[in-house]
Amino acid sequence: MCGLVGVVTSNDVGVCLYDTLTVLQHRGQDAAGIMTSDNGKLNLRKDNGLIRDVFRTRHMRRLTGQMGIGHVRYPTAGSSSPALAQPFYVNSPYGLALAHNGNLTNAAELSRDLYNEDLRHINTDSDSEVLLNVFAHELQQRGKIKPSAEDVFAAVAGVHRRCRGGYAAVVMITGYGVVGFRDRNGIRPLVYGSRETEHGKEYMIVSESVGLDAQGFSIERDVAPGEAVYIDVDGKLHTKVCAEPGVHTPCIFEHVYFARPDSLMDSISVYKSRMRMGERLGAKICRLRPDHDIDVVIPIPDTSRTSALELANSLGLKFREGFVKNRYIGRTFIMPGQSQRRKSVRQKLNAIELEFRGKNVLLVDDSIVRGTTCQQIIQMARDAGAKKVYFASAAPPVRYPNVYGIDMPAAAELIAAGKTNDEVQEAIGADWLIYQDLEDLIATCAEGNPNISQFECSVFNGEYVTGDVDEMYLRRLETRRNDAAKKAKNGEETSSKQQNLVADLSSDA
Repeated sequence: MCGLVGVVTSNDVGVCLYDTLTVLQHRGQDAAGIMTSDNGKLNLRKDNGLIRDVFRTRHMRRLTGQMGIGHVRYPTAGSSSPALAQPFYVNSPYGLALAHNGNLTNAAELSRDLYNEDLRHINTDSDSEVLLNVFAHELQQRGKIKPSAEDVFAAVAGVHRRCRGGYAAVVMITGYGVVGFRDRNGIRPLVYGSRETEHGKEYMIVSESVGLDAQGFSIERDVAPGEAVYIDVDGKLHTKVCAEPGVHTPCIFEHVYFARPDSLMDSISVYKSRMRMGERLGAKICRLRPDHDIDVVIPIPDTSRTSALELANSLGLKFREGFVKNRYIGRTFIMPGQSQRRKSVRQKLNAIELEFRGKNVLLVDDSIVRGTTCQQIIQMARDAGAKKVYFASAAPPVRYPNVYGIDMPAAAELIAAGKTNDEVQEAIGADWLIYQDLEDLIATCAEGNPNISQFECSVFNGEYVTGDVDEMYLRRLETRRNDAAKKAKNGEETSSKQQNLVADLSSDA
């Protein structure tokens, strides 16, 4: 899961892109990058790290130009090499830079075709580089000295014909404009907006509407499935549906965890979705245990706070903040490597003993993936003196890997895979475990937009909407995503960095 932005304005865009990426930081902590175009000259800064660490004043001074794109990355295959930081760039045709959110399920096949048929070299194992080269080839096929909006849309149509999976992307065409497009099922989010200035109307394309809010843009609408939105260098907007749309199935895990609560996605308020998750979960508790002995509801900060508050209200219970969060620790879900996630839990949270001592507490989290984090948090509650510790998940059991851009672990590492709810309850050490029902989760989001009847829920039900994910694909994915593979890969990268450092020191000597 990544965050991206593309903008064309009448002033230098560097600060605008930086500020927008800052409010998208929750979508990726691994790497960040900005590329701008200034009268045909490209300016790039990207590296591993948070926004505040990657960009310094000296970098911002160089990011001049009236159009540009930006990206925050989290590693979908566990790798965090600086070479994989985006935007990616190819010089032909025109000079193209791409920022991408999602995953191509046929990336290996496309990579072979690009080499054997299109005569293009792929330098990394990133599907984002594959996507960029497919777009570049399709645009080059138009054979124009100066591309028109129709040429750009034809290239996007070619992308949709060849690429499968869930993806949203922005591409900057040097000297000509910025185009954003979304997969045929609308799995990954993308929205655009505008603002009025003394120089006329300006446009931004971004992953979440909160990015528009932060820069004073008003939401125009979400980019439709299969649609492309092109802002030319003069600031004129062009839109076209470039592929026959599939069934609109946005990713439901955006509402569960990834998106900021102050965002709108496909006209659905993430905040209200999470409120309804709490209401539905409270109703389920009343059905199953009308005589429950819960004393207090405590959220696991931060994503579950909205759901937990509504759950407490629906049950007529006290809502208390029982954990204090260290604001300087990132989101553990998107940290590469299980050992790093495990280590960070105690660094990230500390229990307030007086909220636990002698009480039956209901802890509420947005979801349970590996179970390691909630297991440790439950133990923290017991260590703080809780009599009983119940645990509620605002999402159903996560039993299947995600293939559309979320780095869910291998199925064998998902705590609910192949287990009953009682077995998961025992494994995490809870006195009672309650999950949200899938139909209730879907209803909480669908209520916000009646025009969307389906959501991408593969991590819960194993149904992959693109229809090209089989057992063999999942086995290959598992070999890349299991913790042993990630550890080996990151070990190779660390070794490579050490070797480079030795070489640099030798050179300096």
